[in-house]
Amino acid sequence: MAGWNADTAAGPLGAGTVTLVEGSSFCISMPNGDIHPEHPHGLFVQDTRYVSTWALTVNGQPLEPLAAEVKEPYRALFAGRVPRSDGYADSPLIIERLREVGAGIREQLTVRNFSLIPMECVIQLVVGSDFADLFEVKEARNQRQWEEHRRADVGVLRIHGRWRDVEKDIVINAPDADVTTDAITCRVIIQPRSEWSTTVIAVPATGKAGQPAFSHTGGELSPSDRRHREWVARIPMLRMGNPAIERTLQRSYDDLGALRIEDPDHPDRVVVAAGAPWFMTIFGRDSLWASEMALPVDPSLALGTLQTLADRQGTVVDPVSEEEPGKILHEVRLDVSSGLSLGGKSTYYGSVDATPLFVDVLGAVSRWGFAKETINALLPHADRALEWIRDYGDKDGDGFVEYQRLNPNGLINQGWKDSWDGINFADGRLAEPPIALCEVQAYVFAAYLARAWMAYDAGDYEVGDTYADRAAVLKKRFNEEFWIPERGYYAVALDGKKQKVDACASNMGHCLWLGLVDEDKAAQVAGHLMSPEMFSGWGIRTLASDMGAYNPASYHNGSVWPHDNAIIQAGLVRYGFVEEAQRISTALLEAADFSGGRLPELFCGFSRDQFTEPVPYPTACSPQAWAATSPILLLTSLMRYDAHVSRGGVWLDPVLPKSYGDLQITNAPLGSNHVTINITNAVPSMEGLPEGITFHRGHRPWITELVEQASRDRRT
Repeated sequence: MAGWNADTAAGPLGAGTVTLVEGSSFCISMPNGDIHPEHPHGLFVQDTRYVSTWALTVNGQPLEPLAAEVKEPYRALFAGRVPRSDGYADSPLIIERLREVGAGIREQLTVRNFSLIPMECVIQLVVGSDFADLFEVKEARNQRQWEEHRRADVGVLRIHGRWRDVEKDIVINAPDADVTTDAITCRVIIQPRSEWSTTVIAVPATGKAGQPAFSHTGGELSPSDRRHREWVARIPMLRMGNPAIERTLQRSYDDLGALRIEDPDHPDRVVVAAGAPWFMTIFGRDSLWASEMALPVDPSLALGTLQTLADRQGTVVDPVSEEEPGKILHEVRLDVSSGLSLGGKSTYYGSVDATPLFVDVLGAVSRWGFAKETINALLPHADRALEWIRDYGDKDGDGFVEYQRLNPNGLINQGWKDSWDGINFADGRLAEPPIALCEVQAYVFAAYLARAWMAYDAGDYEVGDTYADRAAVLKKRFNEEFWIPERGYYAVALDGKKQKVDACASNMGHCLWLGLVDEDKAAQVAGHLMSPEMFSGWGIRTLASDMGAYNPASYHNGSVWPHDNAIIQAGLVRYGFVEEAQRISTALLEAADFSGGRLPELFCGFSRDQFTEPVPYPTACSPQAWAATSPILLLTSLMRYDAHVSRGGVWLDPVLPKSYGDLQITNAPLGSNHVTINITNAVPSMEGLPEGITFHRGHRPWITELVEQASRDRRT
């Protein structure tokens, strides 16, 4: 998930770093709660670092960290103590910092005196802002110097920044403090066995009028708490016999809720940001995958994502931003330097897979009971996306979609493995563009089928036949051109010379879920994916350990990505490899246990025999959208749970391991209603089904099956 102007993952944050996230705001700090500008830390709002310094001292001493606990994705409690000046180890002064991120940052400071004598304290907070954009901080290249003006009033410090014609402000409110342009200071005497508390709030502002509000008023909830409560009320509640898995699913729900961001042009629409800390914005590929995996939790996330991406669909050919007519964006950025690099634009389109995924996800969303006019409004965008596949995605007309960046600043690789060295041959050589990735052909295949089925469902048989035929041709040609018979697996790609890029990589597992793999090849694919070279014990590696480019601590060449594994696991279930799917699911859910129930973006690919705990990847995003939704897909795949409201059915046929225990899900969305799902002693049942919906024990007919049947019926 690299940014548009970088081919590497985010820079290191440092040991013990605490990340809080709420919508498009996030805060990264030291273990004691401090923020220092020399680190890639700060309070970021809409891609700007509004707080680069937030340093607390008591009697001139920085805090010694004791604990930092994230209470909610947007709130953390830090505990520290004040070092003594007399050489004794223990300090009677304990400092608690309860921090909440939302429209800005709110911090409640509490100093507790555990001694038997009064303690004089000078509590000082130094606040600074460099107004750097996110990528300047991430890549340690903050070279723009903002003209800064500070103004102190009673209880208020305003920092105003100006660079060229861009102006930004942040307002710090500290009503109990002595505020100067240099620092916020409180001088207090804390009685024995007593405490003292105050609150400081910092919020970005525009212009010079008014004081922005970011506070709890009276006994009311904060905006973040209200948003969280509303989210919890609308999503399913899960109970499992296995408490560790239940905790992981609950953490997924919480993280997904925190990663929701509003479309600034349509505040009623909610979409999924890609991940914290560096990707708190909409990404085409990431947001689509995450929202599709989250369909059983909240289908409206996928709908909002589709609508927002449709509004920003490409209309012109622009090599700088890599925009093309019908193309779906890679990412949106709001910072200054991205706009400069993109010729004044904020959107980069360098993704080969977001466009077919858009059509695929629309097909999935259409099955979850939204009004027909809502889906129909998106069909012209799906057709424009399919035109991009024909006219721009397949530039050489060979039937496969490939990519080659349009300018030297764009991403070299434009699939999900978008690091510069992510696509390579078995001997380690890099593949040369234009590159046709195997999984992208699966996404195109799924897009053709989705459009065919939506057309058949609406009685538009001519369009249905067109895309059903295209899907059939693509599947036949793919299995001829990408299959490596002497190795028994699919090439990860075809390169610019149409050579098979012969590395054994995880990409081919995506082809299983979408049905592109011929039945007679599926067992060999599954065998390679579950081999010791690919399966680490914690999950399937992105690249087999006997490949020339393998590195267990690399971003894409041997690491383990939860979303990649969840997609592969769903594919294994589809082709009947249930035991293998259970192994993957159990391994990943056990891995989550070592990180508080949260799966990170990725972790290293070291063998479980070598390290008894998953080895963290140093710069992994956490929380990250498709990692947060991976446990949802892992579970629903083994539940074999899916809905097709327009066909009047919901399907459930569980193959959960016994160790998962019984399962109950209440408040599960289904059309305009909510239902209860029970799996007791492996026997499924459902309660509260709306009128016209029938429960089926078995698998929901795949779109491939529906299209084949509709095509046969049409032609007979």
